[in-house]
Amino acid sequence: MKNDKKYDYLIVGAGLFGAVFAHEAKLAGKRCLVIDKREHRGGNIYCENVDGINVHKYGAHIFHTDDKDVWQYVNQFVEFNRYTNCPVANYKGKLYNLPFNMNTFYALWGVKTPAEAQAKIEEQREEFAHITSPKNLEEQALTLCGKDIYYTLIKGYTEKQWGRAATELPAFIIRRLPFRFTFDNNYFNDAYQGIPIGGYNALIDNLLDGVEVRLCEDYFENRREYDSIAHKTLFTGCIDRYYDYKCGHLDYRSLRFEHKSLDVSNFQGNAVVNYTERDVPYTRIIEHKHFEYGTQPHTVITYEYPDEYAEGKEPYYPINDEVNGKKYADYLAMAQREENVIFGGRLATYVYADMDDTIAAALRLANEQLNRH
Repeated sequence: MKNDKKYDYLIVGAGLFGAVFAHEAKLAGKRCLVIDKREHRGGNIYCENVDGINVHKYGAHIFHTDDKDVWQYVNQFVEFNRYTNCPVANYKGKLYNLPFNMNTFYALWGVKTPAEAQAKIEEQREEFAHITSPKNLEEQALTLCGKDIYYTLIKGYTEKQWGRAATELPAFIIRRLPFRFTFDNNYFNDAYQGIPIGGYNALIDNLLDGVEVRLCEDYFENRREYDSIAHKTLFTGCIDRYYDYKCGHLDYRSLRFEHKSLDVSNFQGNAVVNYTERDVPYTRIIEHKHFEYGTQPHTVITYEYPDEYAEGKEPYYPINDEVNGKKYADYLAMAQREENVIFGGRLATYVYADMDDTIAAALRLANEQLNRH
């Protein structure tokens, strides 16, 4: 039988998932074509160099993992610096350290020992002990942390993120609140953490080295042609779009970014500052040079605004409620019946995934497809 297919895999999406899969397939001797509708590789981890500063174009991305295999994997392609994520929260002009730790509790209440902090939290929780079955996010949070932490650091930020009142949000969004009774501002507990030296583009470029990539190519505009040139398609876009929304639209929240170059060497002294007041329209300001310990005489900052999702905007956060869960289950059942199409990545699997989880999932899929054990 004549083999008239030019590629073994068509990979739709040049983001992290697609790049890892393409690299592994290439190592196995497979012919791959990667296409992406954007004008750049890397998906949402793409960095734009602005006067020597690597700007995280689609929001802050900090690599962190407890998976030693994933850490060793990415270090094949790029060297990481020692960046540690220590965000700060600004509420009405006063600064608080995140995650909730002894520095936070001292700023809130003046407590200096773990015992004092624990006692204060329990005292505040006791006020809401009558709420035995929280009906919404607000009730859930108040039973977990009390009013001071909730109203200062959770309520406004969360309502901005989701675009609705906390009393209208389901309780399951906050399953637990981690309290750290040490003076430790490291946001993550993972053993490995950092930013690629030179930005994430170096990671993506090395993953895709030797792989054919076409940018500014919309799969849906030439779907029949693209399907005809490869034995299999890896689709990393929105799964509901792939199936022409037959089971309905999946819901997302989006983001909007406002980038500014400033003629100052240091704007806020930290890479990430969250703004937790409901009346402040943005959720955080990112100062990109601090990710790589930049010493430039200028800086670039980004205001990050939560946004309603609509066609033409980037879908960032899936709304994993019961209605959307049912829709996705229907799409998943359709996907599992496909013979020549496989799905992967956050949009195709309708999850919000950290980078290490994305890489691990791409490696698992590659191993399955390439019959490796």
